[in-house]
Amino acid sequence: MASLNQHRVYIPSSARANQYVLVEFKPTDEFFAQFTNVSCAYKRLARELFALCDEYELHNVHLIANDKLPVVRYHDEAYSLETAKQILFFYNPQYHEAHNVFADGEIRCKKIRLLFLATGEDIRAHAASFHHNVQRVINSLQEKLLSGQPPLKIRDHQHLTYDLFAKAKGHKESYGYKLRSLYPRYQSRQCHLPTQHSEMTYAGFSIPVTRAIKTQFQHMLNEENYTQFYQYIFDAFKRACDKRGLTLGAFIANGTRPIVRNSNIDNAQSNSELQKLTFDCSTEQVQLQQYWDANQLVDALHFVIAAADKDKHDIGYGKFMNQVQSAINEVTDELAFNPTRQDLRVRFYQHINYQY
Repeated sequence: MASLNQHRVYIPSSARANQYVLVEFKPTDEFFAQFTNVSCAYKRLARELFALCDEYELHNVHLIANDKLPVVRYHDEAYSLETAKQILFFYNPQYHEAHNVFADGEIRCKKIRLLFLATGEDIRAHAASFHHNVQRVINSLQEKLLSGQPPLKIRDHQHLTYDLFAKAKGHKESYGYKLRSLYPRYQSRQCHLPTQHSEMTYAGFSIPVTRAIKTQFQHMLNEENYTQFYQYIFDAFKRACDKRGLTLGAFIANGTRPIVRNSNIDNAQSNSELQKLTFDCSTEQVQLQQYWDANQLVDALHFVIAAADKDKHDIGYGKFMNQVQSAINEVTDELAFNPTRQDLRVRFYQHINYQY
């Protein structure tokens, strides 16, 4: 029983589940040749897409043809915000529905993205059914408009978001999760995925640089160069990971937000908004990365801890998340952080991608 309990992580019952599936392909000349012009191509694809989504009860779907990366977040109000590199989608899965097109008129994009956002209740329990319905939509699109296109790439993203210190604020109720891998979960629910696929599991959290933290580290922040402060934070993070055998992680304090990929299928690169992180999950080597701008004091410190292959168990990732939570507690213990008044949002991510 003790062995089984270490593979179960207790997460506040107020945790929010989220899921979205991103389908993307690089349109060829043959694709655009089917239509009068680029704008007509996008309109026709959108018409077919949204009709199929109505048929398969997919109620929040977006066609993105402006080469911007979608980022999905929970919010009580539904809206989208475009930056130079991203489109941020804020929505509540229980209430918000939409079918939208994001395109720049006659400008031909390099990549077309179809974003399917899960809706309804019990998102995690219905994840396989949602993914299967997306597959059915893609099958029909391939028959009608995409028959000559190279294989599409499908990425399934699932998140659990919660306040690590919810109990300190009086929210005592929690639920025990085993956090099984996506592939066996889907297979057991008759949603079949290719044997050739890639999975990525990781946790992310952010610590705001509050007035209390600035006061605590005032002796390190008096000068315009913040290397000493960031080095202290990274060292504390590294010690916490080393102690628990967490070998894949990153600390980001350069004004960007992290995006995580498997190094076997993607290369690390950054832009003005995003810090792309890649990890080789198959190696036992320690990969603890650090990215900061010594001339900039950021508003929030971002951290990522990824699961290596050694952290994967048939029963799930519960043990891994217990270690992650313990490491976060150790880092915050060194900071002026008040768990009764401040939220520390932890996001548990599970991604799977494959060609279709």
